[in-house]
Amino acid sequence: MLSWEYPPRIVGGISPHVFELSRQLAGIGYEVHVVTKATPAAPKEEVEPSGVHVHRVELGATPHNFLHEIQILNRVTDLRVRQLLESWREEGLPTIFHAHDWLSLDAARELKYEYQLPVVATIHATESGRNHGIHTEVSRYIHEQEYWLTYEAWRVIVCSEYMKGEVCRSFSCPEDKVDVAFNGVDPGQFTFEATDEELATWRASLAEPDEPVVLYVGRFVREKGIHVLLSAASSVLARRPKAKFVVVGGGNRKSLENFVRWVGIEDRVKFTGFVSGRPLHQIYRVADVAVFPSLYEPFGIVALEGMAAGVPVVTSDAGGLKEVVLHDKTGTTSFAGDSGSLAWAILRVLDDRARTDRLREAATQRLTQDFDWKRIAEQTAAVYERVWAEFLESHWADRSLWPVKPGAVERAESLQVRSKATTGAYVPRPLSAINIPSEPLDPDTAIAGGESEAEQSAPS
Repeated sequence: MLSWEYPPRIVGGISPHVFELSRQLAGIGYEVHVVTKATPAAPKEEVEPSGVHVHRVELGATPHNFLHEIQILNRVTDLRVRQLLESWREEGLPTIFHAHDWLSLDAARELKYEYQLPVVATIHATESGRNHGIHTEVSRYIHEQEYWLTYEAWRVIVCSEYMKGEVCRSFSCPEDKVDVAFNGVDPGQFTFEATDEELATWRASLAEPDEPVVLYVGRFVREKGIHVLLSAASSVLARRPKAKFVVVGGGNRKSLENFVRWVGIEDRVKFTGFVSGRPLHQIYRVADVAVFPSLYEPFGIVALEGMAAGVPVVTSDAGGLKEVVLHDKTGTTSFAGDSGSLAWAILRVLDDRARTDRLREAATQRLTQDFDWKRIAEQTAAVYERVWAEFLESHWADRSLWPVKPGAVERAESLQVRSKATTGAYVPRPLSAINIPSEPLDPDTAIAGGESEAEQSAPS
């Protein structure tokens, strides 16, 4: 697994996705190695209780901006993977590189062509989707990296049928090259036991007992639709004047606070700031409705988190959310970008408790069927098995440095790969080839990844 983030380093949805997928793959018998960026909060090398091997690499240089950081990360990732490969090569066990988003493309591509081993890629989101098009040179660079990742991959995994369509349209990727495997959630994180007194205490920190809690968990970026929710708040309050809007998320919220003050509802909106882990799960547990009004959403992990906590869920109909939350079956859907539609959906949940309870039960049942991480790992493993079988029957196996066909040892010696595992061999595309702004780039606007509770509440 090549991933620029991995717990305890969490910037976006890639981190928890790789963590859960790796853990479950190890549980069904696969040896999983994750190569990722180092963090002071974790050791550089460790074997987790799940059996997953984690290798955290230091940049070794100060990047000029975010894109430069990713290039440096790919260089040191390439070197660390070469060291691992050289310790395994003679044994020759089936080995596949799994790259998560464009952030891991360069290392995966270098290793693919050097060792003649296959790459599987997961596309978590796209630059054009997040920004409703490609409007800057930086976005063009990221878009091209995403294209090359789908091109270089033996197979491409996406998290929803919506994303399959987007990947095929945006990158001219053949439909039969793309596999859909949903994201998942661990319900156990949200179904912990709590007494009535504890629930009342948690709720009292957010609202009065007679104030319905309308919860939003998300980053303060346009694609997440926070402005749509705040615009809908007045319409909800006209019918439910005691409703309390609890907004969980980090980042710059000055403009949002100015808006609710201008509208005159500042006493009805509570900004909690950064919240994660158990405190966030407690907030979910006491909410009356969880609202996710995204304008762009490849999947919608936060909707799963709300469902796992037993909260009635309202979403927009953007992207993969329609596949996660089935309208009038497991939740309530509104039109993306339409504050009137969103207000209608919220009020429908608050006004019809019998319907709400029915939807919650259906949502809980679906979590164990479609969004179970073990099932997702088995689907991913099936992709690996297919790729390896096709690889062995292809001309790639004839040229591979892996001992699957005669001459592999001689090919490895001629390419001096053992020496390159010490010196490195990665040559990045020069940043001078594109017009990179001199100021640092915000990773939140440059990463592709489904959201997670940590991303949603991470500080800027």
